[in-house]
Amino acid sequence: MKELIYLKIIMDILFLIVIGYLIYTFIQTLLKMKGKVILPITNEEVSTIRKYPEKPIEKPTFSNQKLGIILYSILILFVIVMFLLGLWFDLFTWSVYLLLLLPMANSNNLLNMFAIVEDGLLSGNRFISWNKIKSYRFLPIDINHKYYGYSKEANKGYELKIKTIGFPVSCIITSEEMKEKLDKILSEHAKVIEGEM
Repeated sequence: MKELIYLKIIMDILFLIVIGYLIYTFIQTLLKMKGKVILPITNEEVSTIRKYPEKPIEKPTFSNQKLGIILYSILILFVIVMFLLGLWFDLFTWSVYLLLLLPMANSNNLLNMFAIVEDGLLSGNRFISWNKIKSYRFLPIDINHKYYGYSKEANKGYELKIKTIGFPVSCIITSEEMKEKLDKILSEHAKVIEGEM
């Protein structure tokens, strides 16, 4: 019986660490959105970067990302409230912890943005500093690529895959100019060899 109590305490602590980390990364992303954006700046640049093949990104400003910020905040609040209710009514089993984290698993792209800022890059609800980028590469979107066929613009473009400490990020580039700009910035700041994945 004591082992189960200790195990439950350990699971509660681990769950709080995960939620704390998600809140920390979200606040960090919001703070970085206030800083200077290096790329994309113009509407033409914004239209050539996509997180999803069908839809261009939005500018990394609070007004453009308002819906995503509100939805992500509500999702975090919901998970915290459910966790506290579960503690109060002693409802937790292994499956409930996983069920609470399930909505967070697919929430990383609620903010439809990809931007390069002075000290790293913003992708969805994540900020990745330059020193956390291990490598990157551009994959041409051809007939064998998973994004081929979603939109005409994406079919002529590239998928930028960035390997980081943690989970990798990616975006779709629909112009050769943007590919060259991103390649130049990433090679200068990230200190990695292009294509080393």
